[in-house]
Amino acid sequence: MESVKDMWQLVCESLKKSVGEVIYDIWFKPLEILSFDGTKVEIAAGSFMKKIIEQQFYQELKDAFKSVMGFEIEVVLIDPEGAAAKTEKETDAKPAGSVISIEQNTFETFVVGSSNRFAHAAAQAVAAAPGAAYNPLFIYGNSGLGKTHLLRAISSEITKKNPDADIIITRGEEFVNLIVGGINKNKMNEIHEKYRNCDVLLVDDIQFIAGKPSTQEEFFHTFNALTQAGKQIVLTSDRSPKDIEVLDDRLRNRFEWGLIADIQPPDIETRMAIIQRKANTLGLELPDDVVQFVAEKIKANIRQLEGAVKKINALVNIEGAAINIAMAQNAIKDIMNDSRPVAFVVNKIITETSRTFGVPQGDIISKKKDAKTAKARQVAIYIVRTTTDLTQKEISEYFGNRDRTTILYSADLIAQEIEKDPALKKTVDNIIKNTSEQ
Repeated sequence: MESVKDMWQLVCESLKKSVGEVIYDIWFKPLEILSFDGTKVEIAAGSFMKKIIEQQFYQELKDAFKSVMGFEIEVVLIDPEGAAAKTEKETDAKPAGSVISIEQNTFETFVVGSSNRFAHAAAQAVAAAPGAAYNPLFIYGNSGLGKTHLLRAISSEITKKNPDADIIITRGEEFVNLIVGGINKNKMNEIHEKYRNCDVLLVDDIQFIAGKPSTQEEFFHTFNALTQAGKQIVLTSDRSPKDIEVLDDRLRNRFEWGLIADIQPPDIETRMAIIQRKANTLGLELPDDVVQFVAEKIKANIRQLEGAVKKINALVNIEGAAINIAMAQNAIKDIMNDSRPVAFVVNKIITETSRTFGVPQGDIISKKKDAKTAKARQVAIYIVRTTTDLTQKEISEYFGNRDRTTILYSADLIAQEIEKDPALKKTVDNIIKNTSEQ
């Protein structure tokens, strides 16, 4: 259940941001997860607490799960007595291992490729010998490439070897807020005691302290205190120390003391491995062509790759959708943030279908009914219907204002045929691939 606890911790962090720490402490901190099967979570809550959350904060709770998982989760609040009875009953009924495993941020779950191999090795070295290998370790790269994963992996590995280690993991923005609050509430001595005496300090997105004099001053002294005591510091940023503007030179120099490791966007082999690993975690079997298609389309962000797999999994679980290229294209269209006009997309589909079938573009949208033209038209309609958000009426306007039932018939016919005809499926997949190129 450690993996589910990890998920719940992330949900709690999201809730703190959305409702504030006071409301979180009162209404959410006492909650406990009873079960999670991948689509529904059951949470124990007293009857009064259950009533208040359902009336006032239920949407915030659902949104927090969605932000962590990437898709909608059914959230059920159960009073303790009912929860105890239900848990006992389900323990008897469910086979061992029926609860889904949420992938944790460890070194074992980090997919290593040429783009991140050096940073991964450096992080492992730090985890193996805190304070003795590279201090500080500074990891930088664009958002979504695995920097936070490595921070948590370091924390996990050190904790595994030394459960009593005092590890602080925070974000640059949170550290800024901490200092501002400490100054306003006259609690800086408490902050000094906590941060300057820990064993390991891990700070994500350290660039956020730049341009904030009081925060930089505090971090400078914290840095000195920890390094002089042989304690480990690991920092991540979206840019190298020399490229962080309005950063104190004395901090910049200290950030460059140890080892600087960058992470680049993953190559296609690494992207495919990331997709496969995420799919395995969700118990999802993805065809090779779908894995390659997603990897070819999403090139610079691991978080988006994992989000695409979550979306595919949600479409399978919620809608029972068949996993194919068309479905994958639909799953990633929001992630891709395609800004091309719809008319351009439709015309490109018609053009590519025309080229593939050897039928003039004009014939596809005309009234011609010979078998070859009809098939090309049906394929084009199917692709437009499955890869865009156009209504049947809107699609009909691109295909000679045909009756909307004709649009529906054409799309359904091709959907049925590609299930039985591998050659036609490959043809349709290739058209989708070619038309989705930027």
